[in-house]
This record gives sequence, structure tokens and C-alpha cells, in this order.
Amino acid sequence: MDSKLAKACRVLIIDEQVLAQGYIKYSLEELGFRDITYVDKANAALNTIEEEHFDLIVCSYNLKKDQDGYYLYDQLKNSHALPLTTAFIFISADTSSELVHSIIELQPDDFLAKPFSVKDLDKRLSRVLKRKKALLPIYELMDKDDFIRALDAIEEFLTRPEHAEFFPLALKTKGELLLACDRAKDAKEFYFAIINVQPFTWAKLGLVNALIKLDEDEEAEKLILQLAFKPDSQLVAYDLLCGLHVKQQDFESALEAVLMAAEISPRNLRRHRMAINLSRLTHDYETQFEAAKRIVKFAKHSIHDKPQNYINVARAGIDYAMTADEQETAQLVKQANDYIRQFQQAFPKTELQEQMKVVNARLLYLQDEKERARALVEQISEEHYEGQDLEDLLDKAKVFHALGLYDRCQSVLEEIEKRCKHNPEHGELFLRYVRQEKQERADILYSPKELNNNAVDFYQSGQLDDALKTFRQAYSLMPKNPSIALNLLQAIAMKSREQGLSENASNMVRRCILTIENGKLSEEQEERYMKVKSFLEEAV
Repeated sequence: MDSKLAKACRVLIIDEQVLAQGYIKYSLEELGFRDITYVDKANAALNTIEEEHFDLIVCSYNLKKDQDGYYLYDQLKNSHALPLTTAFIFISADTSSELVHSIIELQPDDFLAKPFSVKDLDKRLSRVLKRKKALLPIYELMDKDDFIRALDAIEEFLTRPEHAEFFPLALKTKGELLLACDRAKDAKEFYFAIINVQPFTWAKLGLVNALIKLDEDEEAEKLILQLAFKPDSQLVAYDLLCGLHVKQQDFESALEAVLMAAEISPRNLRRHRMAINLSRLTHDYETQFEAAKRIVKFAKHSIHDKPQNYINVARAGIDYAMTADEQETAQLVKQANDYIRQFQQAFPKTELQEQMKVVNARLLYLQDEKERARALVEQISEEHYEGQDLEDLLDKAKVFHALGLYDRCQSVLEEIEKRCKHNPEHGELFLRYVRQEKQERADILYSPKELNNNAVDFYQSGQLDDALKTFRQAYSLMPKNPSIALNLLQAIAMKSREQGLSENASNMVRRCILTIENGKLSEEQEERYMKVKSFLEEAV
């Protein structure tokens, strides 16, 4: 270790174990470090990092007191509180596959497995700190978002032979800066040149980003699918694939990609939130419910553990129950109530009276106690939406619609849409979902279950056109429900006897069959399906 570099280095150690702190302190002092600060909690670390600059942060991955190292580093990166000039190193005795995927995802400057020797620490720190020192002027410019000057600086850096050992990192940084400067065409050529010499994974990932910026989506997707088979790039590949499908407005495929990524690295809460937004757009109520439950699970024992998480699970369970049969509805109502109880136990001092009135009104509606539900809703304020959370407002809109208060429903949805337009941080997907809700709830005044029941009545009384229209509405709200798909398929088959299958009807038939064959039917439904399918095959 360079003694001058060590003495000039300000170090922060984040570890809750006294013995670990003592050993790291001893090891650092042996290597010549003198300016060392200690904290044992993530919140204290956040405050300290915001107030002071550190050249090196050594953080335990397994903090437990208020949030662990994973969430701490993730928050530091996403809030831009951690400058590029600061070296960040994780230490942990855990080397599980989950941790390995987390490290690949978070990309700290290094990871050191416990137990480690002073020699091990010397080797790792020397390498990291020399790298930071060499690229310091470039990182300082990047921290100021001065990407044009940073790109000039990296070009000059790459002309100096004495920096040869840092060229791989400098080349990677150059590609990132070309993209940051909106020079996607130059970035594409640069990444191709690198790959022709050596097929670095980082260069392939950079090339994907350049291709997407250039709207060369087909080539980007081919490369992403190749990268998805490699362990070191699988996670990023699925994230890129999700983003590409969102860009193409293929929300079904985007949801599939983000779920694959969430399976690999389940602690990333942003992916679960993305899954919720995408499942709402695709009316995949079961996936929405499961993603909401995962947020509660993985946010526990961290600063992300909030009352809203539990209430959102209850809300997602109610959304799901609105489309389920009686037996499933009873189970989902029970699970929703379980999460409400968990919230009340975990946050006994939190008062969310109005939000709970809405949730309870929706639960009463599900249990056919509409008068009691309406009585609760009458206690809800019609104004003063400004300070209310968007999820709270969205839940209000849903209960208003269910109880026939359509004007109030639309008024709330308009308020949400207005806020989303003025505050882009809510995200394009959420805004798109709100607009979809607004349109659907204006066009369709019945609940999914009511639509299906009405359609069955139309069908049985021979009103085939009304039955088809109503089954289509039900299916638009419940595209994952095999029972609804079967009912619609049967109505289409009956109609085709009169006038054959149109192109639109044929497309709908294919969608219904896909839903049915990916779902579960009762024996009676299975028998009915085979007859309808056989008839349609003959008709075609």
C-alpha cells in the first residue's frame, strides 16, 4: 500500500459488529490509514456520507439494525449521494448465490469475503484506490454531469501509456460517456470496434443500449437474448429486455422479462414495483398481488418497510378478488385482512383512517354488503385531494366505481392524471395505467363478475349480440381468466354458425385459446372447451 495514499485517505467503516470494526481498524492502521470514522447503522451512514466526503467506504453487506448493506448502497447510488470519486467495498461472510447476484447487480468497486487477512485487504485496497486516483479528474467531471469535458478527458487519458493498466476501465467509461453525450452512433461504432478485438460483456451491453437509442430494436433484442444465457450478464439482459418491450408497448413481454429478473435477484424492490405497474396494464391481477407481497417480504427490516406496503397488498388482493370465483374470493379476502392485521401490529401508532375506510368498503362490497360499504364511503371527503397519496386516490376511484358513483370516480382519476402530468417521477407506466383505468371505467360500468353474469344471462336467453359484447368487455378486464375466455369462445362459435369467422373474431379465438390452455378448467369446462375447439377447427 502506498503510505502517502493511505494517510491522505478518509475512510468510513459501516459495520454493526464491534469485533469486526476492531479487526478492520487494526488492518487499516497496519496499512497506514489514519483518518477512520465508524458507524453501525445504515441511517447514520447516510447522514454521515451526505455531510462529509470519504475516499473509501468499507461496508458490511449484512447490516441488520435498520437496513442492510444492499439497500444502503442501492439508495446511495439512486439518490446520487455516493460520488464516483469514492471507493465502495462490501465485506461479508456470506457467499451465497443471492449475494453474488446482488454484487453483480450493484457493481460496487470490490467485494471481500470474510475472513480476510491484512495482505488480502492490502491487495484489494491498493488496486481500487490506485484506480480511483488515476481516474479522479474524470470522475469529478462526471459527478458534475459535465459529460462533454469528461469525454475529452478520457480521450486524453487513453493516449498516455503510463495509464495502460487502467485502459480497460477507461474504455468502458468512454462508452458510457458517449451514450451520456447522446452520441449513440459513435457509441455503436466504438462498441463494435471493442468487440472485434475482444468480446467484453460490458461492450455488448453498451452496444445494446446504443442500438436501442438508435431504434435498432431487432438487433438489440438478438444481442440481449444472447446475453441472457450468460450468468454474468443475465440479470442486466432481462432488465434491458423489459425496457425494450416497454418501449415497444409490448407490456406482456415486458412483464415476463421483469419477473425473470426479479426471480434472479428478488431483493430489488424497483423490479417488483415495475411488475405491479406492468401487471396492472395487462390486467394480471394475480401477478400484481404476488409482486405486492414480495415488496412487504423484502422490505422488512429496512427503511423501505412502510405501512403503505401492507395496505397495497390488501388492495391488490381486492383487485384480484374482484375477478375471482366465490371460493378464491373468500381466500383473498382472508389474505387481505391478514395483511391489514400485520400492518396494524407493525405500525400500531400509524393512523390511516380514511385509507382504511376505503379498503374496508371494498371488502364489504366483495362480501355483497353494499349498503354497509356505501355507508362507509359516505364518510369519505370529496375534496382536499392535494396531500393524498396516488395509491390512496386510486383506491377511492375503484370503490366509487363499484358502488355506482361514476362521476366521483372520474373526478378522482382526473386528479391523479393531472398530478402525473405535472410530476414525471410517478412514471410513464403509472400514467398510462391511470389513463387506461379512466377510459375503461367510463366505458364499462359493471364489475368483471357482473359483466360475466350479465353475459351468461344474455347468452342463455338467446341475445347473442349482447352476450358477445358483454363477454368481450369481461375478457378485456380479465384476459387471464380461463372461464371468461371459454364463455367468450363459446359465444364466438355460436355466432360463427350464422356468419362465419371474421379476421377480428379469428384473432380473438387465438387469444382465448391461449388463455384457456395456460389456465385451469373444471372437468365440465374442459369437456365444453374440447367441443367448442373442435367445432371452430372444422369451421376454419
